[in-house]
Amino acid sequence: MLSVFDIIVRYKEALLRGLFVTLQLSLVIWLSGIIFGILIGYLGAKFKKSVGVPSRAVSFILAGVPILVLLFWLYYPGETLLQINIDPFYVAAFALSIVNIFLVADLTRNALVNFPNEYKLAAKVCGLAQKDTFFNIELPIILRQIIPGLLGIQVNMLQLTLFASLITVGEIFRVAEQINAQIFEPVEIYSALAIFFLIICLPLNGLALWLKHKFTRDISES
Repeated sequence: MLSVFDIIVRYKEALLRGLFVTLQLSLVIWLSGIIFGILIGYLGAKFKKSVGVPSRAVSFILAGVPILVLLFWLYYPGETLLQINIDPFYVAAFALSIVNIFLVADLTRNALVNFPNEYKLAAKVCGLAQKDTFFNIELPIILRQIIPGLLGIQVNMLQLTLFASLITVGEIFRVAEQINAQIFEPVEIYSALAIFFLIICLPLNGLALWLKHKFTRDISES
C-alpha cells in the first residue's frame, strides 16, 4: 500500500504535468475574468439600462446553470452544431471564463453603484476634475473594496477547473483519476490532490482575508 508521499514521489511528473495544465487553464480564466469583468462592471454602472440590465440578466441565468451542464452543452452539442472538433481545453477555458467575467462584473458594478456621492461632491468642491476624481479617489477606494472578493472568486474558479476533466481536459484531477485506475488507492491519491490545492488555495484565501480585514470597511458610514 502506497502512502500519500509515495504517490507524490512516484507520479510526480504526471501530477506536475496535470498541475501545469490546471494553472494554464486558471490563468486564462483569471485574466479574461478580471479584465473583461471589471470593464463590463464599469460599463454596467455607467450605462445602467443598455449594459447594466443585460449583464445582470446574463449573471442571473448563469447562476441557475450548473458548471458541468454548461461544459457538456458547449462541448458535445456545440461540436455537433458547428460540425468541428474543438479542443476541450478551449471549451473549458471559454465556459469558465464567461462565468468568471460575470461574477467579477457583478462585484465591480455593485461597488461602483454603492460608491457614496459625498466623496465625489467633496472632490468637486476642492476643484478636482472628473478624471482626477476617478483615478485619485474612486478607483483606489473601489479597488480596496473589491480585491478581497475578487481573490475569493478566483480561488473558486481554480477549484471549478476540476470539472474540466469530465470533458477530457488533462488537468490534475484527470491525471489523479488515471493514476487511481492503475493502482486503485483513492484515499491516498485524492489526499495528494488535496495537498496540491491546499498549497495553492490557502495562501490566496489567507491574502483575501488579510486584505478584507485591513482595507474593507463600510464606506457608506464615512
